[in-house]
Amino acid sequence: MGLHPLEFSECYLDSPAFREKIKAHEAELDKTGRFIKELYKDGKNLINATKQLSLAQRKFAQCLGEFKFEYIGDAKTDDEKCIDESLQEFSSFLRNLEDQRELMMRNITETLMKPLEKFRKEQLGSAKAERKRYEKETEKYYSSLEKLLNMSAKKKEPQLQEADVSVDVVRQHFQESSLEYVCKLQEIQERKKFECVEPMLAFFQTAFTFYHQGYELAIDFDHYKKALQINIQNTRNRFEGTRSEVNELMKRIKDSPLEYRQTSPISCEGYLYIQEKRPPPFGSSWVKRYCTFVKEQKILHMVTFDQRSGGKLGETDSVTLKSCIRKTTDTLDRRFCFDIEITDRPGTLLTVQALSEDDYRFWIHAMGGKEQMQYLNRTHSKERGIDAQLDDVGISFVKNAINAVESRGISDQGLYRVGGVSSKVQKLLSLMIDEKSCDIDLAASEDWDVKTITSALKLYLRSLPEPLMTYELYKEFIVPAKCGSPESRVQAIHCLVHKLPEKNRLVLSLVTKHLANVADNSKQNLMTVANLGVVFGPTLMRPQEDTVAAIMDLKFQNIVVEILIEQHEKIFGDAPSISPNLATTTLIAPTRQSKKVSRQSRPLAVYNPQELDIHTAVSPSSESPAQVNDETSAGSNESVSSQSSNASGTPPEKSKHPHNNINMSLPESTGICTATASWMNSPSSASITPMQLGSGETEKSKLEESVTLMKAKAVYPCEAEHDSELSFQVGAIFHDVTLSREPGWLEGVLEGKRGLIPENYVEIL
Repeated sequence: MGLHPLEFSECYLDSPAFREKIKAHEAELDKTGRFIKELYKDGKNLINATKQLSLAQRKFAQCLGEFKFEYIGDAKTDDEKCIDESLQEFSSFLRNLEDQRELMMRNITETLMKPLEKFRKEQLGSAKAERKRYEKETEKYYSSLEKLLNMSAKKKEPQLQEADVSVDVVRQHFQESSLEYVCKLQEIQERKKFECVEPMLAFFQTAFTFYHQGYELAIDFDHYKKALQINIQNTRNRFEGTRSEVNELMKRIKDSPLEYRQTSPISCEGYLYIQEKRPPPFGSSWVKRYCTFVKEQKILHMVTFDQRSGGKLGETDSVTLKSCIRKTTDTLDRRFCFDIEITDRPGTLLTVQALSEDDYRFWIHAMGGKEQMQYLNRTHSKERGIDAQLDDVGISFVKNAINAVESRGISDQGLYRVGGVSSKVQKLLSLMIDEKSCDIDLAASEDWDVKTITSALKLYLRSLPEPLMTYELYKEFIVPAKCGSPESRVQAIHCLVHKLPEKNRLVLSLVTKHLANVADNSKQNLMTVANLGVVFGPTLMRPQEDTVAAIMDLKFQNIVVEILIEQHEKIFGDAPSISPNLATTTLIAPTRQSKKVSRQSRPLAVYNPQELDIHTAVSPSSESPAQVNDETSAGSNESVSSQSSNASGTPPEKSKHPHNNINMSLPESTGICTATASWMNSPSSASITPMQLGSGETEKSKLEESVTLMKAKAVYPCEAEHDSELSFQVGAIFHDVTLSREPGWLEGVLEGKRGLIPENYVEIL
């Protein structure tokens, strides 16, 4: 279990457990700060002491390898797992670089040192400032509270009212400070995942520029870099969506704090001041205790705890309640007091004092009052007063909107991410769900632009009384997204989809099939499967409770929606053959297999990174308040949910096409600069052996025995990326197959055309 989420409701409760959670978060940030300082120091050594480069690199690698990120919640996404392992991967790369003893690092200040120091000063520094403010407000509030509670009830009413107002102001400042500090802590915990790793990625870009013996190493890192860049961008996109939801929740709690007071039908808890009587002449004293009242057993647990004394827990005392009676100010010169009659101590009354009149009523009701108080387990209300229903009219609107989008705007950039004007969106949706005016053909009408239609469709789905994937099945859908291989995830979600009500499954099928069509046009509209997962994750499914812990599962909602889009035909095509019990099915987390870095001498690779740009092709859009859709922009190229091993039938990766002046570049949308390798002109290039991948080793041995082989058979489909390559399907037969001069490639004839064939895509007949 990683760090516990900090619930905003706990800021008002301020329990010992809450303080312990805060201390755990603070300790993690302190550890991160020490880690960044150490990393910064080691980076300076790499720059200023090139003669001791080997020693500095090993120390740097050790620092990276020993550090691990903590995470909020009970599980990590595949992206977070890769990010978590990335420091160990970087450490491994550094150890290989040290073996070559080449000068590999220059210009490291701009790409590594400054971003890390900026993060430490701006983010961790701001957290420390918020911490000081929080501690100051804590001291101020509890001091003023004790002063208020010690005030004589016989004072004039204006004086008492003035004191109450004064404490209310201080309490509000303390609670707001607590909310902001908690939000800041969790934001930095999430932010560090990419802001600490991205500078490391940039550092490796610079390092390979000066590595004269690293062609094979550079190829391997380039492959890993692509995957990690997607992991980072996916995590960033999910962070933006999560942060938006958390800020909305914090705003709602600020507006109605009492409604979000943490309680349950089983127990209630909070602070009470207990009167402890002492033998004469010492009188009595009032001790603050954190109390938990178990309603069914009527047991009151009391533990001494003072935030100002370092948060040390005292002894716990428990009593069984018989009844409670309000104590008037005539008999005791303190307000908000009541007597508790104890069952196991006949004739004994325990006098306690609540923190306020509202707090007093809360405890009285909990301990036997008839009036019931409702707090948590709030459900999502209908948005903006839209009375959307999953009926024939609503389903007709979904079909109408999808038809209009696919016929008019399937290639529009930022489709479903760019929102329409709020007033127009609500007007359109109101018309389309009204039986009297729902016969508008949106595909033929020019009165409504595409972004208004897409926003109305999302608003309709969000305004349903229950999300399409239902509250009941929400947790079951989340389980396979948190653990399991890609195949087991698809199988589990396939079974769960067919548990949905018929209308829900029908509409979900329509929407996900449409989103698959949108993703197929991602080269034009820039909306990949991962992007659509971010946009539609909270639209198609959401939890019933309104907590930070639930919001932290938003990233897993995105993964579920990605799987629904990618595997639409399989999931909605046929009913599942088996219905596995998700509670007992063993789910094995997928692992990423990477090649080990070779230390052999390779032809020179001139790795020349330009200015590093981590932003993606889909840049975040800042929408005005008048726009409905504020989903986070998403720019990653692929969905992590689609990553699977070759065992599932996925063809192996082709070797880089070996022309002169090879362009080893990532897709433009990743934002990574290109690198050029001119090893074909190197005198040593003639000695390069073919790459051996999978079954290619067998084919290589056969080819070495004979200059020409008559036939080979394709075992994977392939689409040519250059004019000199052949495109083919599984089962294609090649003639006159020979060993190419290029590593990892064969030459052969297919349908009268001679061209290059990836060696690991065929078997020799």
